[in-house]
Amino acid sequence: MMSPTLPSLFASCPDDDAFHEECGVFGILGADSAAALTALGLHALQHRGQEAAGIVSANGQDFHSHHALGHVGETFNAERVMRPLVGNAAIGHVRYSTTGETALRNAQPLFADLDMGGFALAHNGNLTNAYTLRKELVRQGCIFSTTSDTEVIVHLTARAQKGQTLVDRLIEALQQVQGAYALVGLAPGTLMGARDPHGVRPLVLGQLGDSYVLASETCALDIIEARFVRDIEPGEVVIIRDGVVTSLHPFRAAPCKFCVFEYIYFARPDSSLEGRSVYAIRRQIGCELAKEAPVDADCVVPVPDSGVPAAIGYAEQSGIPFDLGIIRSHYVGRTFIQPTDRIRHLGVRLKHNANRRFIEGKRIVLLDDSIVRGTTSVRIVDMLRQAGAKEIHMRISSPPTRYSCYYGINTPEPDQLLAHAHTPDEMAKFIGVDSLAFVSLDGLYRALGEARRDPNMPQFCDACFSGDYAIPLTDKETHTGAPQLSFLLAKGQ
Repeated sequence: MMSPTLPSLFASCPDDDAFHEECGVFGILGADSAAALTALGLHALQHRGQEAAGIVSANGQDFHSHHALGHVGETFNAERVMRPLVGNAAIGHVRYSTTGETALRNAQPLFADLDMGGFALAHNGNLTNAYTLRKELVRQGCIFSTTSDTEVIVHLTARAQKGQTLVDRLIEALQQVQGAYALVGLAPGTLMGARDPHGVRPLVLGQLGDSYVLASETCALDIIEARFVRDIEPGEVVIIRDGVVTSLHPFRAAPCKFCVFEYIYFARPDSSLEGRSVYAIRRQIGCELAKEAPVDADCVVPVPDSGVPAAIGYAEQSGIPFDLGIIRSHYVGRTFIQPTDRIRHLGVRLKHNANRRFIEGKRIVLLDDSIVRGTTSVRIVDMLRQAGAKEIHMRISSPPTRYSCYYGINTPEPDQLLAHAHTPDEMAKFIGVDSLAFVSLDGLYRALGEARRDPNMPQFCDACFSGDYAIPLTDKETHTGAPQLSFLLAKGQ
């Protein structure tokens, strides 16, 4: 029988029912108009964070910065903003907040005047011992001005052994943190990049003429016509100075645990990460899903835009025609806070509308990338029913999301995840579809080029599906109340 908690979950949850990456980073050294190129790179990474954007540029020893809430195009669109951002080096950041506050003080990159000069830092990911480190740093007299775990890294760098180079001090700081990070740092004449030893979050190296670029995804290289050089390796620290790239591997080797959700949803489909085309993998996931969960239907319909590649793969494998049965508006940001259930229910139509001519009387395979709370799925299915759909068979291009992510993705607590305590049949009844199926973990790994998922050594971080947390959850395990406080403080980057 369907759990009675589900309707109350639906009524109480926020309108925004999706996973969100927390941020994207970009850096460039040795280029004229470095800040303008950084703004373009951030445009390409806008999907990774929509609530704040910032750029710090450097002109010799002098640093200049601008941060604002909102989209990149809203922030860096005027000469009065861009003119002060002088210099041949810059780093930038786009941010999505989680349960922490959406405040300008949390916008990155962060900047600090250290005893050896200016230092700016931008970070994608989440530290799982940030609360523990922060408590100790505050006890020692450190004063924090943000609720970001990135500031923990800045303080650790400032307090590292004196007499070392800035790079050495940053490495000393990173040796004390746990969790997932891909970061870019800027000092006079120097651009730095680093990934955590497991390589959970992405970071790539590019080249534009004699300049070097670091970015979260290759699509940010494409927009400025930079050439992709390679992925930064897990546990690697790169230092770019005077046109030379120096690579260090100062951390103990660890199994690669690249975030599998980057391939399912977060990364732009035109990006390549870890040598794999994001679009090709999403399409192959659809093929695997068609093999695992076939159904007799008239058309395959994606929930745009993230469901489109998998729907194409499903249609090709199954032989069922592909149709754009749902049209998405690209001019809608996050919806306003709706005052009534009726208005909240209609809010989905700001983003999606049924293409009635291709829905009415049809048996539909509805493709989406994931189910979080299920509330958006309920509204989309209701919209398709109203448009005359005869049957709706929902197929999801990820395994059921049963566990929270502590490595840099905004996910609810487990009891707010529909799949955490409910079977696919129960979920189907709640959502209102005739059938519901998810790609299996083995099917997902096959789409990624693996024969199957080896439970003893999975090649990716799939903790949100499997509950297999490869990196210690120190804050969650050692501090009473820390899970909530960690998400408030540590996930504010």
